[in-house]
Amino acid sequence: MDINYELYKVFYHVASSLSFSEASKKLFISQSAVSQSIKTLERKLGQSLFIRSTKKVQLTPAGQTLLKHVEPAINLLRKGETQLLDANALGLGQLHIGASDTICRYFLVPYLKRFHEQFPDVPIKVTNATSINCVDLLTQGKVDLIVTNYPNSRINGAYNTKTLATFQDVFIANPAYLDLPQEAITFAELKTYPLLMLERKSTTSEFLHSLFLQHQLELIPEVELSSNDFLTDLARIGIGIAFIPDYCLSAHEEELSVLKTKETVPARQIIAAINPGLPLSPSAKEFLKLLPEAETMAAAE
Repeated sequence: MDINYELYKVFYHVASSLSFSEASKKLFISQSAVSQSIKTLERKLGQSLFIRSTKKVQLTPAGQTLLKHVEPAINLLRKGETQLLDANALGLGQLHIGASDTICRYFLVPYLKRFHEQFPDVPIKVTNATSINCVDLLTQGKVDLIVTNYPNSRINGAYNTKTLATFQDVFIANPAYLDLPQEAITFAELKTYPLLMLERKSTTSEFLHSLFLQHQLELIPEVELSSNDFLTDLARIGIGIAFIPDYCLSAHEEELSVLKTKETVPARQIIAAINPGLPLSPSAKEFLKLLPEAETMAAAE
């Protein structure tokens, strides 16, 4: 089937904004031209792509399926154009990384510093998202590479990965506020305290929920947040027991104690991942060379 690329481009802008008028502004064409292009595409595909009403525009199931394929293609073309333009001007082109706030703050900064020192003219762009959502950015071609916690339910054999560091998750609390046992505590006993942890759409939450299920326990947290630093703050003032990666715990946190558990909490990893189905920019290749290989967090810092 021979369908003009411009029709897919119009579809992408309408689908991403769910607005014919917004799409017309971005494409610098009339709204009627946008509408006609969508009708032409629907006719060629033999399916409706949008549900139109006076108040809003929605994607049909067919439109949702098409967007999953068109969006990565559009992003790949944009990425190629950017790489060519940047390469002419700067030599390497922009470096675009996807990573969580925690990984950016506690792991990536030294390596971004080294990269910037070696290639001061190369723009660096970092998109913050949860480790799970970072995989979507990589799949859609919106970033060159991602740095994520592992295990990660979205990482599979379709991605090339490199283990950068290992770390241990810990339970922390302020003994000045909570009556904590002197000996190692069981997961069942932990459930009797208010548990503070990251929100469900995070690899850390997935990991702890899975760990409790392995011991036939249902995990019901008291607080779910998007910030490990805020969880640490809440543990410090006695709100409950927080579950965080050990590298987020400052050596100067005298008020907080790390709880020993009778059950083993397996170590996790920080990995870099690329999509082998997409071209890797020269800047991303250079950045990967700077990243460590299977170091501990302490060594990486």
